[in-house]
Amino acid sequence: MIELTDRKPREFKGDLLVYFAGEREKKMADCPAGPVRKAVRTAWKAGDFSGRKGETFLFYPAMSGPGGAGELRARRVLVVGLGKPGDDIPALREQVRIAAGTAAARAGSLKADKVLVVLPAGVELPPEDIAECTAEGLLLANYRFDRYRKADPEKEERVPVGRFLLHDGGLATGSVRRGMELGARAARAACSARDMANEPGNGWTPSSFADHARKLARRTDMKCRVLDRGAMKKLGMGGILGVSQGSAQPPRLVILEYRSAKKNPTLLLVGKGLTFDAGGISIKPAAGMEEMKYDMCGGAAVLAAMEVVGREKPSGINVVALVPATENLPGGAALKPGDIITHYGGTTSEIINTDAEGRLILADALAYGIETYRPKAVIDLATLTGAVIIGLGHHRTGLLANDDTLADGLLEAGDLAGEPLWRLPLGPEYRKQLDSEVADIKNTGGRPAGTITAAAYLQEFVGEVPWAHLDIAGTAWNFTEKSYVPKKAPSGIGVRILLNFIRRHSLT
Repeated sequence: MIELTDRKPREFKGDLLVYFAGEREKKMADCPAGPVRKAVRTAWKAGDFSGRKGETFLFYPAMSGPGGAGELRARRVLVVGLGKPGDDIPALREQVRIAAGTAAARAGSLKADKVLVVLPAGVELPPEDIAECTAEGLLLANYRFDRYRKADPEKEERVPVGRFLLHDGGLATGSVRRGMELGARAARAACSARDMANEPGNGWTPSSFADHARKLARRTDMKCRVLDRGAMKKLGMGGILGVSQGSAQPPRLVILEYRSAKKNPTLLLVGKGLTFDAGGISIKPAAGMEEMKYDMCGGAAVLAAMEVVGREKPSGINVVALVPATENLPGGAALKPGDIITHYGGTTSEIINTDAEGRLILADALAYGIETYRPKAVIDLATLTGAVIIGLGHHRTGLLANDDTLADGLLEAGDLAGEPLWRLPLGPEYRKQLDSEVADIKNTGGRPAGTITAAAYLQEFVGEVPWAHLDIAGTAWNFTEKSYVPKKAPSGIGVRILLNFIRRHSLT
């Protein structure tokens, strides 16, 4: 929970009062005047605190006696370093987000239930941005997934903060409130995507995606449709049907629609919903296979973003989300290498490797979504290739697109979210690697340029519509370690990129 308060920090009696301080060259850390500044000066003189990024200074006002820090009534005061000042907006936003995440993490280790956070008014950002990024950092860092664990009193574990109070720090209250609400909605959505991804394969199935979308539609007045196996057979969706053949779980194509006005342009979002990927007949190695429950992070990001869209109801745009959902298992009826399938629209594909399945289900969803909804632009998100990890590590999401304007908008949205993208090339030379002797296309082009040829496969099904593909295989989990990102766990990547794009960019 997070809310704005006009309570004076000096009067706050809760568990933890948080301030932020910027680093300055050979000078005391920059923080607000008053009793906290006096305490920071003492720590700085002792060489214990300079305001570096990630640095913290904790003290207990009651130990100070009358005057000075003793004027504060909070049980504890935490000062968090922001790092050095700068003039790059995305970097400053991330600076605030990381500092807020550090504060939330420390509050959790202190088992603080009620925390008042004073916004850092000295950061060279608009008040709305400061509040937005503070709210994001606090709530994202406060995330826990412990549904399947018993509490262990013998372990020193971080406990989620029950209530965050935000003080404007002298910034315009109206702007702070708007920013806080934007950041809180985005952070909660990212945490919802993390929840979906953290569920085990037997706890989150293709039907779970359908149930979740129906609930979202009821709560936010959106329209939901779910195509089952019978409907897919009639439509000729050989990709989704083929991948699902080895599983006892029936596939689903989940469709969620937000409509502002019929005349407005439509943005189509498509998210890969592989709720467990064993690789099919081309089975994956046993080591690490448990992480393949995360192969649905693209679908989770799309549905989580749609919840915010449904609540914020942006004008001037319609948004339609599709999640093709299935498992990929090596059952007796499973798709085999050498098989040929027919995608929606009639394109035939030779299956070279059944572990290259994500592109098969996305191809059907893209072709169907584009023909049905006539979008102005299309964005898909998928944990598609291990090759993107070889190329970019766990630090940047791979971006491939057939439209520069769309790509530039997503690059900006990623930078503002602290989820950077890196654009890779596309071209006919890569498409040649997918030529088949027996079908229109084959589903893998081999190891060279694996991320690019996977995108080239998808490009076959989008035509001339502006389209961008985000390969999140390296960032959906094990993402760059940050104060507000869980270690070796789902990051919720993509949710805030999509929201930044929708909030800031129009489709013309």
